[in-house]
Amino acid sequence: MGRKSVAVLDIRSTEVAVIIGERGVNNTFVLKASATEDYGGYDENEFYDTKTLADAVYRAVSAVEQMCGERIRELYIGVPGVFCAVEAKEQSISFPKKRKIGQKEIDALFQSGNEPQEGYRFIRATSMVFITADSRRVIDPIGLYSDLLSGYLSYFYCKDYFAELMEEIFDEMKIVLHFLPAQYAMASYLIPSETRDEYAIFLDVGFLSSTLLILLGNGVLVQNTHMVGRVQVAVRIKEKFDIPYEVAEALVSKANLYAKPDSGNMEFIYQGVSYEIDANELAESVKDGLDELCEDIGGFLDDCSGRNLECKPVYVTGEGLYEIRGALEHVGKRFSRVCEQLAPDLPYYNKPSMSSPIALIDMACEDHRKGGIIYRILNGFGG
Repeated sequence: MGRKSVAVLDIRSTEVAVIIGERGVNNTFVLKASATEDYGGYDENEFYDTKTLADAVYRAVSAVEQMCGERIRELYIGVPGVFCAVEAKEQSISFPKKRKIGQKEIDALFQSGNEPQEGYRFIRATSMVFITADSRRVIDPIGLYSDLLSGYLSYFYCKDYFAELMEEIFDEMKIVLHFLPAQYAMASYLIPSETRDEYAIFLDVGFLSSTLLILLGNGVLVQNTHMVGRVQVAVRIKEKFDIPYEVAEALVSKANLYAKPDSGNMEFIYQGVSYEIDANELAESVKDGLDELCEDIGGFLDDCSGRNLECKPVYVTGEGLYEIRGALEHVGKRFSRVCEQLAPDLPYYNKPSMSSPIALIDMACEDHRKGGIIYRILNGFGG
């Protein structure tokens, strides 16, 4: 791996991917190697089969190492929302007299609210907004003079179960691990900072789970993961047409929620077997599955309605919805708000399914840069 390259492990609901990449010119990325492997998934507490997961990770790591011709020494692992917790806090620190705010003071503010959480380990802290003694609210206080520094801060924690499992998997490989909050990485990469200066709603829809974040500034006010996703849609299709699940999953992307009434039957061939499917019944089955997702997530959105979110759009990404024609509009009607689909604004990678790996590479590159010796010399050796 080159000096500027990073390796990330992206763990989604049903597959893992290891990618080696680095930042290119004009905010682009150069992906040098990648490998994706299927595995069994997880529920709200644990992975269904840790051996299947470990085998998939081993295969993906080995594949990218062979492509690059060298070993991975450090790996940035995206922590899925189900294994990640966020705590929002208001913290304040005071100084004997006015001083120029620098990174040292900001680090001290973050440290003041970093408290141990049973069953979790701390992985990151970010800020929503800072407030100085004269009540100025700023995104970046560095360079200002004040005898008081307050902030609305977000603390990210990874479940011990997840971290210890990853450490066990990589123990024999002698790879240094870093943990990144996956959904926050996506939200902060895909949603412009000026949009996040006011509240923003972000929804990542996967196969088995979906995670919703309420963002403010550079932080997260609330994060909640629901065990609903594309799988509910496939199950509804399976039950409606009495077909194998694999066929139903393949049919999801063939649904058209804009279909006119009496669209008639469509022929669908899967692994050499032909199925006659009523297009309108397929669309209705997909809507039923989406409604199940909306009921769960919509209830959480309603609980957050006191934060002036009623008129805010929902920014949606992930592999769960984007192949279904009309799904975004249907979900928007159920949420009673506009839904906008997000994806990386990059050639070849401009699909919602690429949001997670690209965002993780972006955050890993920034963390890697800040950990470099030149950055530390220029900016001090503080945290």
